[in-house]
Amino acid sequence: MVRCSDDSLYAGIATDIERRLAEHNGNEGLGAKYTRGRRPVTLVYQESVLTRSAATKREFEIKRLNKQQKEALVAQAS
Repeated sequence: MVRCSDDSLYAGIATDIERRLAEHNGNEGLGAKYTRGRRPVTLVYQESVLTRSAATKREFEIKRLNKQQKEALVAQAS
């Protein structure tokens, strides 16, 4: 999960977190549409899973959380 410059949180999946973070912050148009107008973004939370399917399911779960619940995940990881 990344924190955008407007303090919103964006969740996604990636196999290479550093590359994906650079894409979200870059000007090549490779980052998510949501993050393009909210740069810079910073990594605030990550989880590792074994399969892409598991990652997609977990992403869906996280996206359904409200902001307070997402912030609790971020705080837990700190």
